Amino acid sequence: MDRRKFLLGAAPAVGLASLVTAGCKPSSRMQDRPYTPTYFRPGEWAFVLAAVSRLIPAEGAGPGGVDAGVPEFIDRQMELPYGHGAYFYLKGPFLENSPPTLGYQLRYTPRDIYRLGIAAANSATQKSQGKDFPQLSAADQDGFLAAMEKGATTFPTVPATVFFAQLLANTKEGYLSDPIHGGNRGMVAWKWIGFPGARADFTDWIDQAGRRYPYGPVSISGATDG
Repeated sequence: MDRRKFLLGAAPAVGLASLVTAGCKPSSRMQDRPYTPTYFRPGEWAFVLAAVSRLIPAEGAGPGGVDAGVPEFIDRQMELPYGHGAYFYLKGPFLENSPPTLGYQLRYTPRDIYRLGIAAANSATQKSQGKDFPQLSAADQDGFLAAMEKGATTFPTVPATVFFAQLLANTKEGYLSDPIHGGNRGMVAWKWIGFPGARADFTDWIDQAGRRYPYGPVSISGATDG
């Protein structure tokens, strides 16, 4: 699976013709900015770092998910109303095998999904390979993530498919979000896809398909480099 193709499906129309340009390198500001998680425990944090590094790996045309700050974005979301399930319907009856058209039917908040899902994932890899997920080889990590996605592995609490979907969705969001939320550090993802960010006006470029947008992106904060 080319893990950047899913990002192209979410990318805006402006500047897509320029995606063949050289990949973005993490800026010194990105590399020098340490982050201490507030929700995830050390073992859980190691899982998030490892999983994000496989969903959007550092090798390839664009910036990697870890370098872009995706794990920080996910951790910060867990301490916001979203992480506590403020936007979820969390009353019964709870149905694990309901069709997607019925929407979310489980009892778990995003915080719960991560805490239970990470524990179950590490338990599963311990049983099958004698190691927690972060200690597996990259190939074995890819294989286990694929098994989660397809439901080929089962967890005793939150379904593996639900955990994978949560992880993948938040990884995409963190990669392409405004940097004020912790991800997309230095606006590297926006620069890669040619997205102008929160500029007040770029309507003159909407109908200029194929032309590279000549101005860099701007964050909601007004910053032009992170």
